[in-house]
Amino acid sequence: MTAVDHAGIRPIGDNHSMPALCPCGQDLPYAACCGPLHRGDATASTAEQLMRSRYAAFVMHDAPYLQQTWSLTTRPARIDFPPGREWTGLEIVGATGGSAFHTEGTVEFRAHYIEAGKPGVQHENSTFTREGGRWVYVTAL
Repeated sequence: MTAVDHAGIRPIGDNHSMPALCPCGQDLPYAACCGPLHRGDATASTAEQLMRSRYAAFVMHDAPYLQQTWSLTTRPARIDFPPGREWTGLEIVGATGGSAFHTEGTVEFRAHYIEAGKPGVQHENSTFTREGGRWVYVTAL
């Protein structure tokens, strides 16, 4: 089974994929959840929403969206996706700040995956801030 299968993603052509359900873990169709964020039709209103949309972008290998939502102060020149890593689920552990009324916030999460046939987890507490009024990822604590 591939990451595409785990996330409920079906190909839509030109090497892009559209998930049936959003990979971010919200029980919504992709088109009504992270899709508008990825297309640039909307922006995240909270740090957690941005975190979820970035996870979905990692699942879908959407490097342009990840670059756009990465702080100018910490953004890498390019984004590499580990070959053979299949993202299988996102668990939000907690959050501080990061609401529509804040300018900074943190989101602690566990991103589950399978790599080389073995399950793994990326456990991170990420910091977010606003740049130009939009939420962006800064770094892991």
